[in-house]
Amino acid sequence: MDTRAASYVVVVREQAVLLAHWNEGGRSGWTLPGGGMEDFETAEETAIREFLEETGYRVELDGVLGVDTHYVAAADRLVTPAGPLRSVRVVYAGHIVGGELTHEVDGSTDECRWVPLDEVADLDTVELVDAAMTMAGLL
Repeated sequence: MDTRAASYVVVVREQAVLLAHWNEGGRSGWTLPGGGMEDFETAEETAIREFLEETGYRVELDGVLGVDTHYVAAADRLVTPAGPLRSVRVVYAGHIVGGELTHEVDGSTDECRWVPLDEVADLDTVELVDAAMTMAGLL
């Protein structure tokens, strides 16, 4: 089984959460800004780097909301042939400290936007969004 460590950030401002649209390998959905940990990177460094890459904003972390573990069967992996995947996702709360909203170019996300909290349930989201919103006390 492969293991992928990743970090994500929940930022809420004016009753809206910042989400990124994941679009990779013919699959898509709204998710939290964040992603996979690089070699020798801490979970915090991953969260800050990925957030900037996907949104254009610099973020300061306010603490860990929780850890979510997700399993993907070998048949459902984007990369084939591959075995099953265990994704361990550290979810942080954070706030914007600078930058400007910018869509990622040539990455796994193609758009980011502020989504009113009462509209999140109407979006096609990945399961991480519900898990993180629950951790943050927003669901």
